[in-house]
Amino acid sequence: MEIKWSASPNYREGRNGYSPIIIVNHITAGSFPGCLSWMCNTEAQGSAHFLVTKSGEIYQLVDENNTAWANGYIEGASVDLDLVLQGINPNYYSLSIEHEGQPGDTMPEEQYQATLWLHNYLINKYNIIIDNNHIIGHYRLDSVDRPNCPGSGFPWDRLFTDLTTQEVDKMLEQWQIDLGTKSVNELAQKGLIKNPEDAIKELADSIPAWKLYTLINRIYTK
Repeated sequence: MEIKWSASPNYREGRNGYSPIIIVNHITAGSFPGCLSWMCNTEAQGSAHFLVTKSGEIYQLVDENNTAWANGYIEGASVDLDLVLQGINPNYYSLSIEHEGQPGDTMPEEQYQATLWLHNYLINKYNIIIDNNHIIGHYRLDSVDRPNCPGSGFPWDRLFTDLTTQEVDKMLEQWQIDLGTKSVNELAQKGLIKNPEDAIKELADSIPAWKLYTLINRIYTK
């Protein structure tokens, strides 16, 4: 997917020595393009790293190396994370994603697929842990002033299921390639396979991945 750039002046240079370790999801409580214009207005005194529209467009407002003004103060937090418990400004160590809509809205499929892609992109880029302490809603940091951000319509269960499944699928694919390549190369060295490249492709295409997936699924859900 394409990430479009729309610079906001509402940010702090750098991250005060911290690195991104969590993704915080928000709801704009407004419609596009007005919500984008507002976050790019100095009067707003607020921003996010990304905005995902209902039509599935992704805008980046703040460079990931800089601190977006997205999360405010920690008040009534329910996140078991040392930096949160210490009361350190969560903007320093978070990547924030705004979603066009109102609290309680059902997320359109185009918007869901875009935010799923963006979450995967950020998870892989920054090694974000896939759990409910590292991928959260704003209300988990501030349950007092932001109890409905991103709101009851945010698809948490589906998001975590898809993120977990995709990570397992990628691992299994690599597992198949590594094991298959090793076995085929050993057979080729013994003269039992004449065209190892073709054999590796044929092996990878024929392995019943669902059997491996079932095994791994039992392990990681324990």
